[in-house]
Amino acid sequence: MASKSFKASRSSLSISSDAGDSAHHRPPLPPTVTFGRRTASGRYVSYSRDDLDSELGSGEFMNYTVHIPPTPDNQPMDGPMDPSISQKVEEQYVSNSLFTGGFNSVTRAHLMDKVIESEASHPQMAGAKGSSCAILGCDAKVMSDERGADILPCECDFKICRDCYLDAVKTGGGICPGCKEQYKALDLDEMAVENGRPLPLPPPAGMSKMERRLSLMKSTKSVLMRSQTGDFDHNRWLFETRGTYGYGNAIWPKDGGFGNGNGKDDEVSEPQELVSKPWRPLTRKLKIPAAVLSPYRLLIFIRMVALGLFLAWRVMNKNEDAIWLWGMSVVCEIWFAFSWLLDQLPKLCPVNRSTDLSVLKEKFETPSATNPTGKSDLPGIDVFVSTADPEKEPPLVTANTILSILAADYPVEKLACYVSDDGGALLTFEAMAEAASFANIWVPFCRKHDIEPRNPESYFNLKRDPYKNKVKPDFVKDRRRVKREYDEFKVRTNGLPDSIRRRSDAYHAREEIKAMKLQRQNRDEEPVEIVKVPKATWMADGTHWPGTWMTAGPEHSKGDHAGIIQVMLKPPSDEPLQGTADDTRLIDLTDVDIRLPLLVYVSREKRPGYDHNKKAGAMNALVRASAIMSNGPFILNLDCDHYIYNSQAMREGMCFMMDRGGDRLCYVQFPQRFEGIDPSDRYANHNTVFFDVNMRALDGLQGPVYVGTGCLFRRIALYGFDPPRAKEHHSGCCSCCFTHRKGRVSVATTPEEHRALRMGDSDDEEMNLSLLPKRFGNSNFLIDSIPVAEFQGRPLADHPAVKNGRPPGALTIPRDLLDASTVAEAISVISCWYEDKTEWGNRVGWIYGSVTEDVVTGYRMHNRGWKSVYCVTKRDAFRGTAPINLTDRLHQVLRWATGSVEIFFSRNNALLASPRMKLLQRVAYLNVGIYPFTSIFLIVYCFLPALSLFSGQFIVQTLNVTFLTYLLIITVTLCMLAVLEIKWSGIELEEWWRNEQFWLIGGTSAHLAAVLQGLLKVVAGIEISFTLTSKSGGDDVDDEFADLYTVKWTSLMIPPITIMMTNLIGIAVGFSRTIYSVLPQWSRLLGGVFFSFWVLAHLYPFAKGLMGRRGRTPTIVFVWSGLIAITISLLWVAINPPSGSTEIGGSFQFP
Repeated sequence: MASKSFKASRSSLSISSDAGDSAHHRPPLPPTVTFGRRTASGRYVSYSRDDLDSELGSGEFMNYTVHIPPTPDNQPMDGPMDPSISQKVEEQYVSNSLFTGGFNSVTRAHLMDKVIESEASHPQMAGAKGSSCAILGCDAKVMSDERGADILPCECDFKICRDCYLDAVKTGGGICPGCKEQYKALDLDEMAVENGRPLPLPPPAGMSKMERRLSLMKSTKSVLMRSQTGDFDHNRWLFETRGTYGYGNAIWPKDGGFGNGNGKDDEVSEPQELVSKPWRPLTRKLKIPAAVLSPYRLLIFIRMVALGLFLAWRVMNKNEDAIWLWGMSVVCEIWFAFSWLLDQLPKLCPVNRSTDLSVLKEKFETPSATNPTGKSDLPGIDVFVSTADPEKEPPLVTANTILSILAADYPVEKLACYVSDDGGALLTFEAMAEAASFANIWVPFCRKHDIEPRNPESYFNLKRDPYKNKVKPDFVKDRRRVKREYDEFKVRTNGLPDSIRRRSDAYHAREEIKAMKLQRQNRDEEPVEIVKVPKATWMADGTHWPGTWMTAGPEHSKGDHAGIIQVMLKPPSDEPLQGTADDTRLIDLTDVDIRLPLLVYVSREKRPGYDHNKKAGAMNALVRASAIMSNGPFILNLDCDHYIYNSQAMREGMCFMMDRGGDRLCYVQFPQRFEGIDPSDRYANHNTVFFDVNMRALDGLQGPVYVGTGCLFRRIALYGFDPPRAKEHHSGCCSCCFTHRKGRVSVATTPEEHRALRMGDSDDEEMNLSLLPKRFGNSNFLIDSIPVAEFQGRPLADHPAVKNGRPPGALTIPRDLLDASTVAEAISVISCWYEDKTEWGNRVGWIYGSVTEDVVTGYRMHNRGWKSVYCVTKRDAFRGTAPINLTDRLHQVLRWATGSVEIFFSRNNALLASPRMKLLQRVAYLNVGIYPFTSIFLIVYCFLPALSLFSGQFIVQTLNVTFLTYLLIITVTLCMLAVLEIKWSGIELEEWWRNEQFWLIGGTSAHLAAVLQGLLKVVAGIEISFTLTSKSGGDDVDDEFADLYTVKWTSLMIPPITIMMTNLIGIAVGFSRTIYSVLPQWSRLLGGVFFSFWVLAHLYPFAKGLMGRRGRTPTIVFVWSGLIAITISLLWVAINPPSGSTEIGGSFQFP
């Protein structure tokens, strides 16, 4: 194993190696770029680079490219040059290396011959096969291009690696070691030419990589953007008049960047075509029809009035016979009315939205004046997938999620996938490597035949006809071959645990034999003791795994291991790489792009004594690592079991981010859809009422809450910055429902680009950049990436109403190549100490301190004035799995409710929200923190019918007309509201009823436990966990829903069981008392029985879950249950017989 060490510096290791030798072989550089500032009078003033850097981000600076016609002293280059081959070779080295490091340790890059046991074939993959260097004693890989073909510098095709080639050039006089002839090209840069963009201008001294990239993007100011100011546009006038007034006219080049100097007229773009096109929005807001929404709002108002009158009547009309029963019922009813208001008021303004993907393609991927090649101008997206334990989260499920991401319909060069393995398991590492290897055939297959969904497990298990709408004649053959490859991939992945165990045992035995031999050599005559060698976990290349070992050891356990980064798939080339007919592949990929997105395995450093903050800490580590390696301005986070079901989902989300006003959106939340749910959805696992009713309603306010997965974030919103134009937007009481006149708002005269990055409530026009290290840590590279991400995330400035926009074509520049120092920097920011004395987890990134970190993170963004959007696509964007077992479902609800109680007792309580949050949005967040407390009143109210039947009293004196009228109005309005909600949300009546049932089941079990947990934690600092204690059933492997019938006992089941038994006994007692009473009180019986049946009807799914599979519960159980209920009822009547009678059934008497 070869290894290489790096210091904690950010010096470029890839440029210095051969810069000196190739300096006088390179062609002359293109003309330099000058910077100017336009004054109020229209005059231009030149600025130096230092002056420009002091005001980085100003919209008043324009970059110009001067095209000089070719003359004898100015000859253009023969063709645009490819970036340095030496840099590409180092990128290949980086992708074949496993980087490790952390606190007080050196960052090392372990060069790996292979990552998995099977052979890797894709040239982007780590450990891909390649030729070895022919120099004796050198086992390095030969340089290769994007297709994996060897780059051979000599015509004799002598195979030589980069280091040996440089040695031959520097010390061997440029003689080929094979044919002993002089190399014709002494510079590696002259060996590769591509039809892409020309090389960027060299950076000024002292300018960082991120600053240089920001300068390049800002140099592509569009003609349209400058012409919308209303001032005279010199550049446009020069273009339209072909400006013939001097030598070297400053005209706008066709590609919007640096010119190629050929001086042809046809290379000049025509802006009239772009200006004349009508501007089209990317999204539309579809309002709910007034015929549905107006009655809906009216019914809410009517029910509010009815509830108020009813509660007033209840307070004034006491039940003197049972004052205790009346008092408990009134208190509960007042709380229920308050809880209903908190839930219903945010639903006043529901909206639907739609996107137009054709407009997105036209604006960002269609040839135009600012983008003549039609190269994608979409911003980059970094996709985060989190996993922690391969035993609880099967690696095959995570691998399928990764494959669906790699095959997504988004520009390959703009997409990056980061897998966070918080357990540091070699099993997850090798499963991801296997997935990267299988992606070599799966991703091109999806692109060739437009496969949906692009999760292979889901696709091959589809119950519909897979050949529908497929017209290519080779589809059947391709599908059969890919299916066979996937089956082999599944077998390899499922066999990884045994493979790793056998490999580790073999290496461990070898190490023990070596140690014993060494001991014998050192002790010739002394008795040999048993040598104890730590049982390590070994990788495929025969080296120790730096993460968690199967047999935990020092610095190799779940809470104690180094940080690890492995580039599984190196960044793709900037231009499409089409497959060819002569490729040795299973399927014909002619004219199919075979590139794969960047895939990175990340396992953050963990050490004892540090609070690693669970999933939120892992997400923040990915935020920092991705900022350094790819710096996508948008982040999509997915759970490991939540895969992309709609390959265009990211494009749908980008429509909102890139539309007018999209710069004020912090995230786009997609609904969660689930697979594997039983057809009846017994425990409301689909949660459609929340995702299709509540979330659509919140979309009409300040936006939906963040629910933990399937969310597209704006990176700078995660960084804790305020939204642009934050002081211009003020929340109103009912601004979502009714129009209001905007008051005059004073806006600073500073350009918007200066105010794009603001944090906190300070009135400074621009944030003090010197404070950033205190907030983000001591990584200068990370801090430099912030303004780049902010600029790349802006919408297009293609309309006068678009504020804080970026010029079209700014994101068509090639990416920066990965080098070893960049990955070493990424290792340092995922170390366990990096967040010390910073604001990570407090204001920056995912917020710490709550079980439900997702809700708190979204709340903080809304509290700063950001908005969010709910994106419901025609085809589900993402799909995942949900627990269908009763106990698992209760524990899931318990975790959510516990987080809500923590929110209520923290500073994230909506009562403490800032004025930037809208009133109804605040009400919605207040309901998030309060709803678990409803369980206290709900349990009391569920016992009231039984207490009423036991005592012979009722919550009212008599069932008079007034009470029944109020009850009827409240019930009918509730049903009518449900019908209208079903109408505008699209859910079904059965789904609404299932939600009502599980509301009572969860409210009487998990919510109460959450309240107890929260109170004990806040008051006494005691933490209680409710765990599974026993398990039975669920052994039917052939049944898809076997887990539904599994009965796992938990203490959460005690309150609902008690409520059911009490009400059943109460009904029996009530009937017995009334039937054998001299003066039967039928009204009180009917009232108590009605409410008891209401409780039992809601608890029916819970009772069904306790019985397990139908037919498996013995009949004797039901017989004994009935006998016990009858016996208890008779005993109650005997102990407390009806007044004035001791007889039961006429002549029969108790002894």
